[in-house]
Amino acid sequence: MSSLSVFPVLNRVVACAVMCSVLAACETPVLLPPTAPPEPGVKAATRDGPADAAPGTCWGKTVSPAVIETVSVQIQVKPAKINPDGTIAGLPVYRTEARQKIVTPRRDNWFETPCAEVLSPVFTSSLQRALAARGIYSGKITGEMDLKTRNAVQVFQQSRGGPASEVLSLEAARALGLVSVEQTASQ
Repeated sequence: MSSLSVFPVLNRVVACAVMCSVLAACETPVLLPPTAPPEPGVKAATRDGPADAAPGTCWGKTVSPAVIETVSVQIQVKPAKINPDGTIAGLPVYRTEARQKIVTPRRDNWFETPCAEVLSPVFTSSLQRALAARGIYSGKITGEMDLKTRNAVQVFQQSRGGPASEVLSLEAARALGLVSVEQTASQ
């Protein structure tokens, strides 16, 4: 083999390597989709509550996702072919179809909350002490609505059948003795 016959092959290898490196440099980076958001809901009390909310009240919300059921059904595409003597000449043909049905629709779960002006550092310190007295909060009494406090609020509320939210409900605040309980006419 002469040295001249090697150069065309070498030139093709070099050209291929150069093209690969150029294409690699031009490739856009693959962006991964963001992680799934946490359960929808508000992180703080808001005055934008349900349509029938009393003026001046504050609200929190959790969302119950829709429950969807998928059912497979057999649909006859072609009926069986039957001979005049009653014997089967051809079997029926079916196709499988998946159908989805909403069993329970998506639902917004509104709950009344203490308004922002109530949630002072003194109030939050009292909340932390009340949760600590019940063995739910183990952090320092800081007066800040930090992650440990919000998690303890969620645990307390869920243990009582309340909202699965880290936003303090008015019902939970009353149960902890932090907000006055409304008196009815019969009391």
